[in-house]
Amino acid sequence: MGAVDHPQYRLTLEDIQENFTHSWVDPERDSVVAENGDGNVVAWGFATVPPEQDSLIRCLQFGGVRPAHRGRGLGRALLTWQGQRGLQLLARSESTVPGVMVAWADAQNPSMVRLAERLGYEVARHFLQLARRFDTPIDDADLEGYEIVPFDASRSEAVRAARNDAFRDHWRSQPAPREMWESAMGRSNKRPDLSFLAIAPDGEVAGFVLSEVNVGDFESSGFSHAYINLVGTRRAHRGRGIAKALLLHTLHASRGDGLEGAVLDVDADSPTGATALYDQVGFVLTDRSMELNKTF
Repeated sequence: MGAVDHPQYRLTLEDIQENFTHSWVDPERDSVVAENGDGNVVAWGFATVPPEQDSLIRCLQFGGVRPAHRGRGLGRALLTWQGQRGLQLLARSESTVPGVMVAWADAQNPSMVRLAERLGYEVARHFLQLARRFDTPIDDADLEGYEIVPFDASRSEAVRAARNDAFRDHWRSQPAPREMWESAMGRSNKRPDLSFLAIAPDGEVAGFVLSEVNVGDFESSGFSHAYINLVGTRRAHRGRGIAKALLLHTLHASRGDGLEGAVLDVDADSPTGATALYDQVGFVLTDRSMELNKTF
């Protein structure tokens, strides 16, 4: 699926496994697969509602159909099943905030968009994949009043708190549950040496850039790179150049590690002007994706 639908990146076995390890997931009820006559999996689907959501309840839906088996109704059956399971999961919540089912499609997969729209989903948001090659100079990372330090596991919870504050005013972002955060931070592809924090004079984590390296994506993207997974600044510390300094620090460290570039994804309508920031430090557009929503 990845080679056709999102050739710029691949899901790893670790990515898939993580979906099924959280305490709120029941694999027997929250997932489904389709097998052919030889017992090979030709489609899979997954639906989950993470805890600790506040302004809306998101049911996240992953999955798809192997390209060779498309056009036979499997995709429709799969998304229908996810919708039905999603309704069950949303019905468990006692919250009165809106509920939304969430699916995604890359620009190379317009058939997914058409299918989702036929089943009541709408394209709700566009996201951009940006890349920065290291074949041009990188500016120096100057930052007054803050200390830039590498990410350290001892500060993980403080970074989670900073992340939840930084993204609270982003479109439909919800707090990162501690269990999900710790699971993500424990992945083998995480690179603390390419991840940096801005520490305020009072010791608070004011900003962060968290990176990973996915070697399996090098061939499809055409160059070795760090993937910048998260960039954020606490709202009380914005407007001081923290994100730019952290980004430049990360780019220098990634180049020093022998990588040829960096890649990240960003909301096309980011409320913090992130797209302009990335343009300033040399990132260019390489791909697009969409979030599909069905709201209740």
